[in-house]
Amino acid sequence: MEAPPCLALLLFFGTLLVLPQSSHAATRYYTFNVTMQNVTRLCTTRAIPTVNGKFPGPKIVTREGDRVVVKVVNNVKDNVTIHWHGVRQLRTGWSDGPAYVTQCPIRTGQSYVYNFTITGQRGTLFWHAHVSWMRATLYGPIVILPKRGLPYPFPVKPYKEVPIIFGEWFNADPEAIIAQALKTGAGPNISDAFTINGLPGPLYNCSSKDTFKLKVQPGKWYLLRLINAALNEELFFSIANHTLTVVDVDAAYVKPFHTDVVLITPGQTTNVLLRAEPDAGCPAATHLMLARPYGTGQPGTFDNTTVAAVLEYAPPGHIKSLPLFRPSLPALNDTAFAANYSAKLRSLATPDYPANVPRGVDRSFFFAVGLGTNPCPANQTCQGPNGSMFTASMNNVSFDMPTTALLQAHYGNIAGVYTTDFPAAPLEPFNYTGTPPNNTNVSNGTKVVVLQYNTSVEVVLQDTSILGAESHPLHLHGFDFFVVGQGFGNYDSSKDPAKFNLIDPVQRNTVGVPAGGWVAIRFFADNPGVWFMHCHLEVHTSWGLKMAWVVNDGPLPEQKLMPPPADLPKC
Repeated sequence: MEAPPCLALLLFFGTLLVLPQSSHAATRYYTFNVTMQNVTRLCTTRAIPTVNGKFPGPKIVTREGDRVVVKVVNNVKDNVTIHWHGVRQLRTGWSDGPAYVTQCPIRTGQSYVYNFTITGQRGTLFWHAHVSWMRATLYGPIVILPKRGLPYPFPVKPYKEVPIIFGEWFNADPEAIIAQALKTGAGPNISDAFTINGLPGPLYNCSSKDTFKLKVQPGKWYLLRLINAALNEELFFSIANHTLTVVDVDAAYVKPFHTDVVLITPGQTTNVLLRAEPDAGCPAATHLMLARPYGTGQPGTFDNTTVAAVLEYAPPGHIKSLPLFRPSLPALNDTAFAANYSAKLRSLATPDYPANVPRGVDRSFFFAVGLGTNPCPANQTCQGPNGSMFTASMNNVSFDMPTTALLQAHYGNIAGVYTTDFPAAPLEPFNYTGTPPNNTNVSNGTKVVVLQYNTSVEVVLQDTSILGAESHPLHLHGFDFFVVGQGFGNYDSSKDPAKFNLIDPVQRNTVGVPAGGWVAIRFFADNPGVWFMHCHLEVHTSWGLKMAWVVNDGPLPEQKLMPPPADLPKC
């Protein structure tokens, strides 16, 4: 995985990776050329945006403490930004990537250099485009190794490490799909297939040759780096006749536990250990690796197909000539499994890897998240509920994207770009998981919450039944947070906090708000800048289920946002 000390330069996935000749932190250099590439899936050939002509894109390999420098050159007609999903970006918000939040987009023919340091993280993250639906094909893994000389905190050393990245394939242009949906107010067309490492696999038509195969040796341990880069679907994942051991989520170690099925939402990563143990009576069998949705939305609003890859023992053979084992997966809407699985996740909480959970809370927030409607514009026919337009909101505010980046407005004291009156709780409380109110219309605005540096924050995220209860994977930029509690029904502020886990709660950057339930998170606002928080179901983000936090500088130099780089794109 890593170059020997005598090797200074490696050509990796067509990208220059610079490695030092010492044990100190390195600077890793990459160039991402965004270009169109003809790719064929499901017997359909389509020109798609790619990085360096690859789908999925190139893998970034780094270590905790390293600096990563990536020059992104946009050679396609659409605007582009790249988000380094889960990277803390301490004081380097200019490199976070969401369009019109921390930067203006990189326009055709332009470039921008992202420059950040990996601090206090090790495991798996990923990068993806962060403007409109461009991330449908612009994504790839980020592998963060421990500091040199530090072992993994689990008892076995993996023989091999393999990224497994889930995606969605659309036969049509995703940009055209979401543009049509936003114009008509309808839900967007669903994807045509799921993919594993860019391949749909043998369960789809015309795809038996487009199958990812993981060839393994009996008795060896493998570390699978699972990444859900799908646009709109949470996924169950399992490997036939094999048990997985979860050891890391969102680049934070967890107490290991065994499971036959992993649940992973868009925006989440999970590292699992796999021991290659062939069946005694059938050592050359083929084992399917399957993923299909955990779908809590209305039927027809999500792709309910199944993607397959192959776990193959030597000697290799044709898939049809070997005994084939297929795993069992939970039902599409198995919310009980989802809740039980999430409850197993616990931080290591050791001296080496402590769980620095805020015990006290300076500021508390209650965010009701869910769908809603907007009235159909005059002289237009809309295809949303009862002739309206679908939208989504937090505390009944559907976020309007600005035309000037929020971070530029904050840093430069530019007035009129946003307001600081995002509500700390719904202005009109209701029975969130009961009968929905008759009026499902939402308000609109570019509203933010302002926090002082190092404020301890608690946010309760409450699902609503408006247009149907649904799970929402909420992602917070710029921070990791601790998931201190979750439950079903309406959150009860007088009873539920007594059950919070403040000892070893899991540390994440993306959490699923349970369908018909709530989740509570806590974090310290120790990163100055402007930080996006949004649903990682891309359709919900497009509809406005998002907001932003503005964190002011602290008093010390190391607590202040760095100045913007000279090549920061202009709006």
